[in-house]
Amino acid sequence: MPKIQLPEKLYKVLTATQRFIIVLGGRGSGKSEGLARIKIMRSQTEQADVLCGREFQNSIEDSVHKLLKVLIQDKLKVDGFRITDNKIDCLTGGAFRFRGFARNPEAVKSAQGFKYSWIEEAQNLSAKSIKDLTPTIREAGSQLFFTANPQSSADPFSQRFIVPFLSEIQKNGYYEDDMHLVIMCNWRDNPWFPVELEEERQWDYEHLSRAEYDHIWEGAFNDSVENPLILAEWFDACIDAHLKIGFEPLGMRMASHDPSDIGPDSKGFAFRHGSVFLDVQEMIEGDVNEGCDWATGLAIQHNADAFTWDCDGLGVTLNRQVNHAFEGKHTKISQFKGSEGVDHPDNIFEPADQAKGQVQDQKTNKQALKNKRAQYYADLRSKVYRTWQMVNKKAIFEPDKLISFSSDIKALSTLRSELCRMPVKPNGNGLFELYTKEQMKQKFKFKSPNLADSVMMSGRAPQVSMIATSNRPRPVKAMGRR
Repeated sequence: MPKIQLPEKLYKVLTATQRFIIVLGGRGSGKSEGLARIKIMRSQTEQADVLCGREFQNSIEDSVHKLLKVLIQDKLKVDGFRITDNKIDCLTGGAFRFRGFARNPEAVKSAQGFKYSWIEEAQNLSAKSIKDLTPTIREAGSQLFFTANPQSSADPFSQRFIVPFLSEIQKNGYYEDDMHLVIMCNWRDNPWFPVELEEERQWDYEHLSRAEYDHIWEGAFNDSVENPLILAEWFDACIDAHLKIGFEPLGMRMASHDPSDIGPDSKGFAFRHGSVFLDVQEMIEGDVNEGCDWATGLAIQHNADAFTWDCDGLGVTLNRQVNHAFEGKHTKISQFKGSEGVDHPDNIFEPADQAKGQVQDQKTNKQALKNKRAQYYADLRSKVYRTWQMVNKKAIFEPDKLISFSSDIKALSTLRSELCRMPVKPNGNGLFELYTKEQMKQKFKFKSPNLADSVMMSGRAPQVSMIATSNRPRPVKAMGRR
């Protein structure tokens, strides 16, 4: 039997019985060579025909032909293969064929008879190619393999094979069910990661934006936008910032909820104790009323002093339900209407990431901010920026001017994605403004940022007097590290 060496992360691929095998990752992960080694072995042992495809293939040089050739002849020194300029045959019966899909739509439909397909650069696949490919590879025991460094989360490949399973992939490094095996394999998972690439990676880490670095080396979506609200490196500095800097969660326990009805948008929930966010969650299933019960239940579990929810849309119908949930409890409830005018309109607007001008040049909140939603996103941005300054630049701020996200938050990666790809909207009058959810969907094809909105809304805390946090019972759910 042939012997095979693989990164440990790819061992699951060897025994996988699922129909769809997807390996994601950035530069230097070894994912392509790992899949190539598996396909070479299977062509020997199973006499399997393999369709090697990609969306764009102008010539054989664009395919994995060269990778397979180098492995067979030089690295593995495998006998029993006949290699020509445009195909590879195994003398035991297996074969590799190479096709591009974009310029030859019939190349997919005519691919019947292959036991395996392997699509390299799968992030470029069109919706049509995916639709044509999956029913074409249908031999008994057939499997479809994909290797990709994801591009936009809105791409057809991402929507079909990554986005539905993203939270599990981010949490565990893989996802599997009866039909899918999705593995994230990056440079740190490659035991043969070369020194030359390590030097390049370290340089990129120091000089590229965190979003660009994460896409190139960590297999993250390339969803960066022009003029983002929050830079990825700012957000990363806020993860466990209370532990890095050394301050305790003190003050108000604030819960917030962004509702949605049945459909593609999730419901959002956020909970913070003082400047420290301890819980951020999303609920995907259920209608608006079920989502409200879920969010108010979490707020009660966390013994929240205050609860607010978005009432610009269908959340306005939840007033009676929210009041009933907190009846007889100390929790103060309030509605958030982001489209309304700003709070404290005559106060001076002082964004943390800009130098303070002369007093006569300073603007008030109503002169600088479009609405309440813009106001509290600007406040969130300032807290994130100050925290980055304190963690990385040794600046000094009081804890109530900072923000920390506990690393125990399960939806942390989703929250990071929503906040770091939220673009600031150009405004002809020079006001600070954010795109509405519907505008983000239409213009950028981004999903509704319900987690980000929940975190933002929690910044508008009502005044609560005489809060004895030191004597308050501890929540049922353990939160944060000690």
